Amino acid sequence: MRTLIVNSGELAHLCLGDVREPLTGDDMSDRSNNIYPPGQGILIERGIIVQITDSQSLIAEYAPGWDGQRDISAELSVVDAGGRAIVPGFVDSHTHLLWGGDRSSEMRLRQSGLTYRQIAELGGGIAKTVASTRSMSIEDLLSVGMSRLDYASSLGTTSMEVKSGYGLSVESELRLLEAVDELSRHTRVNLFPTWLGGHDFPSDCTRSEYLDQLISEQLPSVMDQGIALWADVFCEPGWFSTDETEAIVLASKELGLPARLHVDEFEDSGGLALAADIGAVSADHVAKSGLDARKAASDSGTMQTFLPGTPYVMGASLDLPVQTCMEEGWAFSLATDFNPNCRILSIPFIGNLASNRMGIDPLAALVSVTRNPATTLRGSDVSGTLAVGSRADLNILWSESVDGWCQTPGENPISHSIIDGFIVNSP
Repeated sequence: MRTLIVNSGELAHLCLGDVREPLTGDDMSDRSNNIYPPGQGILIERGIIVQITDSQSLIAEYAPGWDGQRDISAELSVVDAGGRAIVPGFVDSHTHLLWGGDRSSEMRLRQSGLTYRQIAELGGGIAKTVASTRSMSIEDLLSVGMSRLDYASSLGTTSMEVKSGYGLSVESELRLLEAVDELSRHTRVNLFPTWLGGHDFPSDCTRSEYLDQLISEQLPSVMDQGIALWADVFCEPGWFSTDETEAIVLASKELGLPARLHVDEFEDSGGLALAADIGAVSADHVAKSGLDARKAASDSGTMQTFLPGTPYVMGASLDLPVQTCMEEGWAFSLATDFNPNCRILSIPFIGNLASNRMGIDPLAALVSVTRNPATTLRGSDVSGTLAVGSRADLNILWSESVDGWCQTPGENPISHSIIDGFIVNSP
């Protein structure tokens, strides 16, 4: 089966330079080398883009006499973009997709002046979600996961990293990873599982006991299960120290499991510096990291992933140093950080925060949720670009302009989403 998309508006291919590497600095907003003009068409075969050229040439070769109908034969489906822009599918590289319970009451506590740590000490925060999530069956997790994935894909997400972390026991963490694996069989969204046993310390054992459990029990069990692609740790004062994080990550690295880390969300505790030193694939949050650590991350190939939705929902300033990364040529990505406190599954909304509140060019913001995070998914066929030979993950917008992907915070900017060549949502 072939799919032919014709009559595009602007088409953001994002293929400047070596597509295996992230774009940085001015290259991220280089429109002449990252966007094709209107009128292009895309031919997809077996989930792969096999041609990108002007629409009329493709119609003449593959659909002569086409009358505007979608399915003109059993072998060919035609989608008329009608002058709408086309962009790569969104890659959400930091999510906590699976959890149960409700923490809506924490908004009032934050407004009363309590910090994230103080709320946790009162029995809220991660511990509250863990209590709810541990009681969920695989079926419960699949139900809530599918609902969230359907919503995310309707907003253009075609690939998603998914963390465990709300189990904090061998049995519960393995069940969460098993649920991610099962979900991947029921959705077209590309799922990439991460083990986050080091998310917090459970109340049913001491700090040293849990650290030993993570390294001696959870990690070997996770490796035997064979689902997780990375290990993650919440490296932050009050949670896991840099020494504890390093111990977990070095143990996982020795067994062949690379790292993605939560670091420097609330203060600069040396988390990004550690991530760079140990060669983590990505270091996420990085709101308070120092400039030396940012340069070290860039030099080591550790992707800095900013999560603007988190300070937004917590009422904090959106003073993330993304502009500094642009000016210095340091690679960065953006992601949702979907979790019980930040219930944002919309990558377009994250792009809106980046462009409207942080002054990032809409094209640069698009690169940060497509090509750049895709480079952290080593070994996959997700590229975050649109080129001959690329996996056919893409979005057709309602706008004729590529910039329209992130300029409608109260509306869905996506007309069609296509994953692996299959149309997953359309008008």
